[in-house]
Amino acid sequence: MISGSSELARCGRALLLLCAAGVAAFAAADAAADAASRDVRQLMQELAQVKTARGRFVERKHLAILNAPLQLSGTLVYTAPGRLEKHTLAPRQESLLLEGGELTIERKDKNQRRTVLLQDYPVVRAFVESIRSTLAGDLATLNRHYEVALDGDARKWRLVLKPSDPQMREVVSEIRISGERTWINAIEVLEVGGDRSVMAITREEP
Repeated sequence: MISGSSELARCGRALLLLCAAGVAAFAAADAAADAASRDVRQLMQELAQVKTARGRFVERKHLAILNAPLQLSGTLVYTAPGRLEKHTLAPRQESLLLEGGELTIERKDKNQRRTVLLQDYPVVRAFVESIRSTLAGDLATLNRHYEVALDGDARKWRLVLKPSDPQMREVVSEIRISGERTWINAIEVLEVGGDRSVMAITREEP
């Protein structure tokens, strides 16, 4: 009887220790999640303070059908709270203007101009919001379209965005946006089929 009681006591202590370890693990995970959430909110608050930004970009598109990356270059202009301009200068001239719920695409070499409503194109909307909402520090909109994770700190950071929408997940597996403090210096888009694009952005002073 004594031996059996001792064995039960040992099992009971082991079970209590196991439960305590489990509680501690969950508490640590919750604390880490809370800290990460605070870091993301802080970054977004700092980005939201930027009212205008100008930069030059070089974008390299790595496509399976091409032997070498396709390279584009041009300028980017952001004006808070929601205007984003992308002017491609080479190898062809093309302008994208994102303002409110509209996206305007202009091909000067072909004298073509088209405006679409983002609400009619959910995948396009999700993609453009990954950039615009980051620039605007709009975490609520980012969270509507993506699972948001942050690596690094305010001095050097990287947002990892995983699409929430099933249609978007069929096209893009992940978007990585990197920066230093309130400046975005790189955007990488990983497509489901293996293609990817990498855009490097350098600051252009007014």
